[in-house]
Amino acid sequence: MKLTFIGAAKTVTGSMHLAETEKYSFLLDCGLFQGKRKEAFEINRNFDLFDPAEIDFVILSHAHIDHAGNLPNLVKRGFKGNIYCTFATRDLCSVMLRDSAHIQEMDVEFVNKKRKKQGKNLFEALYTQADVSDTMRQFVGINYHHEVELVPGISCTFFDAGHILGSASLFLQINEDGRLLNLGFSGDLGRPNLPILKDPEKIPDVEYFICESTYGGRFHDSPTDSEKKLAEVIKKAVARNAKIIVPAFSVGRTQEIVFTLNKIFDKGLAPVIKVYVDSPLSVNATEVFRMHPECFDNETARFIFKDKDPFGFSKLHYISDVEDSKNLNEVRGPLMIISSSGMCEAGRILHHLRNNIEDPNNIVLIVGYSARHTLGRRIVEKDPIIKIFGEEHPLNAEVIVMNSLSAHADGNELLDYCSKFDISRLQNIFLVHGDEDQQEKFKNRLAETGFNRITIPDRGDIFEI
Repeated sequence: MKLTFIGAAKTVTGSMHLAETEKYSFLLDCGLFQGKRKEAFEINRNFDLFDPAEIDFVILSHAHIDHAGNLPNLVKRGFKGNIYCTFATRDLCSVMLRDSAHIQEMDVEFVNKKRKKQGKNLFEALYTQADVSDTMRQFVGINYHHEVELVPGISCTFFDAGHILGSASLFLQINEDGRLLNLGFSGDLGRPNLPILKDPEKIPDVEYFICESTYGGRFHDSPTDSEKKLAEVIKKAVARNAKIIVPAFSVGRTQEIVFTLNKIFDKGLAPVIKVYVDSPLSVNATEVFRMHPECFDNETARFIFKDKDPFGFSKLHYISDVEDSKNLNEVRGPLMIISSSGMCEAGRILHHLRNNIEDPNNIVLIVGYSARHTLGRRIVEKDPIIKIFGEEHPLNAEVIVMNSLSAHADGNELLDYCSKFDISRLQNIFLVHGDEDQQEKFKNRLAETGFNRITIPDRGDIFEI
């Protein structure tokens, strides 16, 4: 069997790994690469390391676009097989991939208006709503902890990764010519004690493990401090009638913030302020969350048992209409606007940032990871001047970074997860989904713990296992 690392190799985006046995070829994830626009356009459009028509099936760890977002393009280019995932991931992909297709279509329409005037060839959308409909027909839902034979000789079991609703770590048993090989894939690992979701579950022992390393060399504040820290931000906003602008991923982070706010206001830890969730995708995704209480942890289950809605409270408003979104410019603080995208690369958050970051009275609250070359990263690094829609704006608003709600395991949590494996049995750990500096730090810590072979693959690297 051989593994080819295609995406999320020495970077945190575009998760895609190809596994090939003598009889079958399959993908672990099929995500969109996100970064510099021209580079991303070329990487996402072309499957240059394999033919989509020759892929037998896909196993999907979770619904985030950097893990699932290129599936419609895969189908468009000839893939006919099943896409295996949890039921919650399937339902989230239904709304997220349609939203992604809408963005692809709108972006191309905008660019083509200029290209048409310039007499240039017009671009084609990466994929369309029709491609998403075709793709959803190929999804097959599987419950956690149920071993399923995907094809003769290859079985898979999903374990809860605790990252977003429906996220899974994969345990694969591959029987090739009578030799049984156990392969693990972490997907994106969550953190213990995060709101809403259950804690990450360890998969059984394996010989080979593909492990994410997003925060391999960094350390987060405890999730149990989230309520206190967010309450302090709210009090600060109330004292100066400020607007708190929160870039947040529509799936996972938005729901966690809303639930945390719900608990803060329920306990009286901070004054109740107006909160607006301004993202059509967030509205639809939150409905999917309500459909899957089986994924919730005990705290959220108890909250629901008391006849309380974890995703609703007084003064919380979900906004879908564009005009309602624009009208937020006229609403006075104190208030909070939660909007996507989390890395500030697209969506309504760009408009809210443009309209609010020049006011030193306001707050930009960063609650998630931003990759290199994104607007979110430039805000985290507090660049004095940032560009939005091609125009320069001074970053005068206060920037507060709150990492206690991060949905990715930090360096210690990743090490703790890996340390539960039988080291004598584990022949190689492949580190993916991380910037190279974070991967090197995590690799060194793994080596110090006693792991013998740790590999950081480049894009296109092939390994016989």
